[in-house]
Amino acid sequence: MFHNAEEVLLICSVILFVSILAGKAGFRVGLPALLLFLGIGMLFGSDGLGLQFSNPQIAQFIGMIALSIILFSGGMDTKLSEIKPIASQGVVLATLGVLVTTAITGYFIFWLTGLVAGYETLTLAESLLMAAVMSSTDSASVFSILRSKGVYLKQRLRPTLELESGSNDPMAYMLTIILIAYIQSNGMNFLDGAISLAVQLILGLIAGYILGKVSVWIINRVNVENQSLYPILLLAVIFFIFSITSLLKGNGYLAVYIAGLVVGNTKIIHKKSIVTFFDGFTWLWQIVMFITLGLLVNPHELLPVAGIGLTVGIFMIIFARPITVFLCLLPFRNFTTKAKLYISWVGLRGAVPIIFATYPLIAGIENANLIFNVVFFITILSLLVQGTTVTHVARWLHLTDAPERKDEFGIELPEEIKSAMSEIDITKEVLSHGNKLMQLKLPDHTLAVMVKRDGKYFIPKGNTELHENDKLLMISDNDEALLQSYESLGIKGFTMKKN
Repeated sequence: MFHNAEEVLLICSVILFVSILAGKAGFRVGLPALLLFLGIGMLFGSDGLGLQFSNPQIAQFIGMIALSIILFSGGMDTKLSEIKPIASQGVVLATLGVLVTTAITGYFIFWLTGLVAGYETLTLAESLLMAAVMSSTDSASVFSILRSKGVYLKQRLRPTLELESGSNDPMAYMLTIILIAYIQSNGMNFLDGAISLAVQLILGLIAGYILGKVSVWIINRVNVENQSLYPILLLAVIFFIFSITSLLKGNGYLAVYIAGLVVGNTKIIHKKSIVTFFDGFTWLWQIVMFITLGLLVNPHELLPVAGIGLTVGIFMIIFARPITVFLCLLPFRNFTTKAKLYISWVGLRGAVPIIFATYPLIAGIENANLIFNVVFFITILSLLVQGTTVTHVARWLHLTDAPERKDEFGIELPEEIKSAMSEIDITKEVLSHGNKLMQLKLPDHTLAVMVKRDGKYFIPKGNTELHENDKLLMISDNDEALLQSYESLGIKGFTMKKN
């Protein structure tokens, strides 16, 4: 189809450009970026503009690379201080929740395909396989919508959902692999399956923690003159962790997520530049993965499975997910009924189920095409129904919280500098002590370094007059004294960033 490399690069550049514009438009109207990227892939695909792509092996390989990067980056961005209070709930949802969802949905699919004429009757194992493929959630797209709309959640819902979505992919992957092996071998001993599951979990946890610690040691000890090479070094480490863990029969996806947690919550050199690199790089691989999956599907094949896809999708949204959430969170008292309902509603299906649906295709499972098309249809349904309403449901359930203060100055100090920065709002109460900077009673070793006024910035002097609604950037090596000073001045509108 392509005559030279220039044509390939031209098409790729156009697709990426259109994807970014579509993502921007999607944020404004509340559509998940994932849905739009999938749609672009379908638009450029065989039923659209005619790009031919039908290789599930390549799609799976791209998905494997993308998931490794996405899970590591997600772990690196997760603060242990935020997830500790809800760690038990998140882990239960990510493990037991996946099992319960698979069981409930699998038995429903088995009953439905045996009842409705016109579809292949799936065996119980095939039905459970389809359910396992769809059992993991994708909350990343949800929070891109929430952040773009300025919506913040109460009751630690955000870290709970992010922990679940970041850590339930390994369980879904293991169930998918075990069920494929069960179907191919015409049966598997239950004990063998349980042992395989336990081995993958244990090896994934151990390898992720140990190799995460080794990664920190390597980054901090290897003296590379070019700072730009450190993110590339960490990228090599990610692929090593995933591959070596998988070769040892552990779960590579779990290992890279745990390693990301270790690296993200440990002091490493050039951390800010590394995080910035991975933010953009993760988005690139998400776009590539979603577009690839959109190219892989043939949209005309989705219409024949619309009936079963719609029925199973609605069942998962209304019954399977809520039952799973309420059962898993039954022992915990720190979530209200409204919070549990919201967690139930945010059980989005995303790119991961579609990637996992390629495994039956490659393995040659008899009804793999049906499984793939149904999973793709349900993913689109979930994103359309749940993904476009997460903001409205949060407000309807009164679970929205006050937004975080905006970082007006956007200045970050190197981690090596032990200091605290703060941004304060100049109000009438503050000016009641005097309208000049020198009249603010600030502790020793504290400096006012910048003022923002009417969108402009300048460095103040002692006799600089402060105006109401000014923003003042402060830096100090004694954050406790700074807080006490703010309290004595009656300053309430401030943010504190400690190194």
